[in-house]
Amino acid sequence: MEFRKINEDLTVSPQIAPADLSEIAAAGYRSIICNRPDGEGADQPGFEEIDAAAKAVGLEARYLPVIAGKVQDADADAFGRAMRELPGPVFAYCRTGTRSATLWSLSQADQMAPARILMATKQAGYDMAGVVRRIVNGGKTPTDTGDASFDVVVVGGGAAGIAVSASLKARKPDLEIALLDPADVHYYQPGWTMVGGGIFEPETTARTMGSLIPKGVHWIKSAVAAFEPQNNAVILDGCRVVKYQRLIVCPGLKLDWAKVDGLVETLGKNGVTSNYRYDLAPYTWELVKGLKGGKALFTQPPMPIKCAGAPQKAMYLSGDHWHRTGILPRIDIQFMNAGGVLFGVKDYVPALMDYVKRYDATLNFFHNLVAVDGPAKKATFAVNAPDTEPTTVEVEFDMMHVCPPQTAPDFIRVSPLADAAGWVDVDQSTLRHKSFDNVWSLGDVMNAPNAKTAAAARMQAPIVAENVAADIDGLSPHAVYNGYGSCPLTVERGKIVLAEFGYGGALLPSFPKWLLDGTKPTRAAWLLKEQILPPVYWKAMLRGKEWMAKPEKVTAG
Repeated sequence: MEFRKINEDLTVSPQIAPADLSEIAAAGYRSIICNRPDGEGADQPGFEEIDAAAKAVGLEARYLPVIAGKVQDADADAFGRAMRELPGPVFAYCRTGTRSATLWSLSQADQMAPARILMATKQAGYDMAGVVRRIVNGGKTPTDTGDASFDVVVVGGGAAGIAVSASLKARKPDLEIALLDPADVHYYQPGWTMVGGGIFEPETTARTMGSLIPKGVHWIKSAVAAFEPQNNAVILDGCRVVKYQRLIVCPGLKLDWAKVDGLVETLGKNGVTSNYRYDLAPYTWELVKGLKGGKALFTQPPMPIKCAGAPQKAMYLSGDHWHRTGILPRIDIQFMNAGGVLFGVKDYVPALMDYVKRYDATLNFFHNLVAVDGPAKKATFAVNAPDTEPTTVEVEFDMMHVCPPQTAPDFIRVSPLADAAGWVDVDQSTLRHKSFDNVWSLGDVMNAPNAKTAAAARMQAPIVAENVAADIDGLSPHAVYNGYGSCPLTVERGKIVLAEFGYGGALLPSFPKWLLDGTKPTRAAWLLKEQILPPVYWKAMLRGKEWMAKPEKVTAG
């Protein structure tokens, strides 16, 4: 936790934890303002947890969420009003503290000289020069000039962003590349299924972002507010402007926890968990070990989602534990799927159905989770089966593993880069933007009809790097993406059904069938997931070493 003091009335900070509230109170603060929306990050506590911890130490807390980079005048007015109404001094926080500093700066625009605003925020470690520029330009950030300029700007420091930066730097060592991401920690998210199954320790899935940025790539630790592709400009939090020759967009997607009524308030307690959050995956394992009987629900929202098999992976590993410990007959497993099939590629369904039968799991299709009452342990599902009247059903539970609804990040959905559904609009073969020739996209945020998995990003990164390098050399994009994605379905401890497929559900196995038949549960696939893929991720993919991911090329004639 950091105390970044702006003046006697206000201190701002990056994300805090409930355990920090006693220290904040001891330092003399009397109120908390949260400017970060719930569900924005994979390791973020909800405001209700912060509020409860604040009340316990005598602090007043207020929730004023602002979407990253979307600070409106009305938000600044609300912040100024809160500063007047709350007992001071006030401690405000968001992901990095930039939004809180921005809100304060804008709220002071008609009371304080720009130089004083700059001085106060600078001593707290925030550069508000862009905000002052917005103030003096009548609320608009001009993008004809920039605060910095690079050959290539990469948005997002997840698997796709770091991998494509490393692959591009390997091809063009002299390129000036900037990677934009405000996060301090990078997560190996495919490992969270294994954490929830008691196989991996959570710490093995996290590393500092700074340790992973490729050598020679500039890391700008800031969130993106907006894109102005017609001016080759990206506007950052704090209204700074970064210019580019070429842009690669890969910020991942947004886990929309708040879309399910009551879910945010009950996550991590009342038997409600999710392997889609770093801090909750260990709770999944706690619940699985502790459940000695009753009803266990596993939910899956409408597509698209990260790794479409992840919701049922949690079910299989839980069922396997209960089977091995002899208590499975006392547990009623229910899979609540908003879709109409168990898995989208039919070749893998027979093997999966064998495990559905083994764990005596009931499949409930067209059931979409819409509300949770944690204390009452009841979940409400909207049921929209074909040729039937829509209805809702309420289901009691003793444990529930939730896969949250997922969407493109807000700053992507409102940008000129997005299609009508909010995803970055690319050519599905070259991954080049359909409207802006110097923009590419990869990973979960783009609209190619492939599975959103880390394995897909591993394959896409060299393709985008190859095509950007070709474009720099004055050539047409020549590396093509076939839609490859992989979903290692952990059907039991020690065996995996390794689903590998591309566009249209075409099977794209990486190994000969005699070595590893992906349509059947195998020990070999488990060893791949448990022992081989993590080091491949950390030591190859994120370092530009393209093991089994060399781009396929096409040539004219």
